[in-house]
Amino acid sequence: MARWKCSVCGYIYSEEQGEPATSTKPGTRFFDLPDAWKCPVCGAAKSAFALMKEEEVLHEAAESTVSDAIIRELAAWGITLIFGLPGTSSLGLVDAVRKNSEMRYIVVRHEANAAMAASAYNKLTGKIAACLTIAGPGATNLTTGLYDAKEDGASVLSLNGQVESQYTGPYGIQEIDQDAFFHPVSVYNNTVYERNKAILLLNLAVKYATLHHGVAQLSVPNDIQKQTLDAACCRRETVITRPHIVPDERELDKAALAIDRAHHPVIIAGWGSYGEGAAIAALAERIKAPILTTYRAKGILPEDHPWVVGVLGSVGSPQARALANEADLLITLGVGFSKFTNVPTDKILVQVDTNPVRLGKGQKAIPLWGNCALTIPKIMAKVMGREDGGVRETIARMKREWQDQLEREADAEAVPVRPPYIMKVLSETIPDDAVITVDVGENQWWFGRNFRMKRQRFAMSGYLATMGFGFPAAIAAKIAYPDRQVICITGDGGFSQAMSDFVTAVKYELPMVVVVLNNHQLGMIQVEQRMEHYPNYATDLLNPDFAAYAEACGGKGITVQKPGELKEAIVRAMSLDVPVIVDVDTDPGRF
Repeated sequence: MARWKCSVCGYIYSEEQGEPATSTKPGTRFFDLPDAWKCPVCGAAKSAFALMKEEEVLHEAAESTVSDAIIRELAAWGITLIFGLPGTSSLGLVDAVRKNSEMRYIVVRHEANAAMAASAYNKLTGKIAACLTIAGPGATNLTTGLYDAKEDGASVLSLNGQVESQYTGPYGIQEIDQDAFFHPVSVYNNTVYERNKAILLLNLAVKYATLHHGVAQLSVPNDIQKQTLDAACCRRETVITRPHIVPDERELDKAALAIDRAHHPVIIAGWGSYGEGAAIAALAERIKAPILTTYRAKGILPEDHPWVVGVLGSVGSPQARALANEADLLITLGVGFSKFTNVPTDKILVQVDTNPVRLGKGQKAIPLWGNCALTIPKIMAKVMGREDGGVRETIARMKREWQDQLEREADAEAVPVRPPYIMKVLSETIPDDAVITVDVGENQWWFGRNFRMKRQRFAMSGYLATMGFGFPAAIAAKIAYPDRQVICITGDGGFSQAMSDFVTAVKYELPMVVVVLNNHQLGMIQVEQRMEHYPNYATDLLNPDFAAYAEACGGKGITVQKPGELKEAIVRAMSLDVPVIVDVDTDPGRF
């Protein structure tokens, strides 16, 4: 049985398969087709077809292709979730995903959302998700989400099609130099130019993404995707998933001595210590030290925990700042030292981090290169316990003062609904085991400052601080935790950047609640203009009816205009088994 190729569009007629679209039965030879038969893709006449040579017949006759081998290898490493969009230069890879029952391909409406979802998935679960899209614009659209992963240390695999290698050169359609393009954002970056190197390069990509906590990018040219490959003949490498780094004993002794000599030690828990809340609480109890957190580590322990004071930084409390400033020693656990957290570095710092480059902040730092999970127990074993001395009573008083202020800010009568009141209701209503995703802007500021975390998980765009992160992160959260409530807290500016993928949540039946703080402004920009004494300009937004939009997409929409409507709306939204937008009319004012 032969194959014939259209010289106009490239469509291939297979005599073995026939052509269902033109009611041509399998086994019909090309010469037996009616003279009036036309190409089912472009309408070209039968005379436009030419017999294909045997070497041109690739993936259709192959038992296993390069694409099949790559996708099988991904599944073997437990990478079974892919976000992206199919297209010409990735069809081989996409078809390999289709044939592999272990894989799940979430097709989004914009590649930036794919990359942000993959970044959020790693932040929430520690597992790697992949992006799969085409060369050129598909690859370039990924980069905002990939930069979020780079800046926040999230492991992501970006798998991209590339144009056929023989066409590489100027003026190629959808062709860019992807090796050069992805270089600044990636910890590993390569192209499969030889089929027998495909598995080795994929192993290296997974290894670098895992160990260097960043983006690994692998481009696969279209023609190579379709070539036959026996993966058993390919070279492989092993991926170490969890390196165990323990500080030097002498450095641990030095740190323990400094802690024992301190009169007012304070613990600052950062994102690098997330998951070690119990160990941190035990250390705080032993040395009688208040616990502050960075914004990203908010919720590492419930905020009503007796040793937890709250967030340190621009969204934190004055009490947290006072403790940090008055401490004579700070124990920083996986802290990134961003300008928004503003950790004082003129003090003695016992600094724990897995990234040696971040160690040594300030002149008095005692650097401990190690995993927090392994290092905190070693510190515990070396430090002496101490008497309370009224520390817990001081913490309790500080927390009461701050909570009283938050209660005063939450005006239950103000119309439009005030952001502090929104956060108060959400704090009281969202279940303890919910997963929360937060966008960038005023909504993020109010969440960090006024929302009271219990045992929820949350994800945000940290160092890149990109608008539009919250909603694709919610898609990732619902896939990761299908049995939990997922709440996206976003602003009208941020949601409108990602709202095209609301239909994706509907399509894949991902129930979630999207709370839109709709103030008709780029509210944070308005505040920043005020802070720098600029007149307000170019921040007003003309918004659609977000609730009506939800209904048009096949979800549900609820509009809230008065404070008394909010709690009922959130409770109802959480009871519905579809994606819901709760459009809350608020304002960009501060207090």
